[in-house]
Amino acid sequence: MALDKPYLDIPGTTIFDAEQSRKGYHLNQFCMSLMKAENRERFKADERAYLDEWPMTEEQKQGVLTRDLNRCIAAGGNIYFLAKIGATDGKSFQYMAATMTGMTQEEYMAMMLAGGRSIEGNRYLGENGDAQPQNQPQGQARKLKDH
Repeated sequence: MALDKPYLDIPGTTIFDAEQSRKGYHLNQFCMSLMKAENRERFKADERAYLDEWPMTEEQKQGVLTRDLNRCIAAGGNIYFLAKIGATDGKSFQYMAATMTGMTQEEYMAMMLAGGRSIEGNRYLGENGDAQPQNQPQGQARKLKDH
């Protein structure tokens, strides 16, 4: 039985809830494996072969291979686990966050120093007067990639 999830109507936001946790379990376990130096080396030597050792979906594997963090989040990834991929690549968390917004690192830093994103367009859909139902299907983060 699906639970009522009124938080699904936040535009461009995927909430990491129990359902997302189950969906991304193996993806997030893969990310945690990168905490060990020998696993990072194996991953860097042949990313696809290392990913194929994990019972992840092809969608999750492609998200990792293309470093599309929004895709990974839509597939159940948790940003704190996904940060291990960036660290393996020698990238900062700021760099990763910038790629998720479509901004350069400099643009992202300037936005954050100026107080973050504007609330405009980032409210609950119901607050904006939109007539869309509150319980929308998962995958909102994927829509960001398409814009």
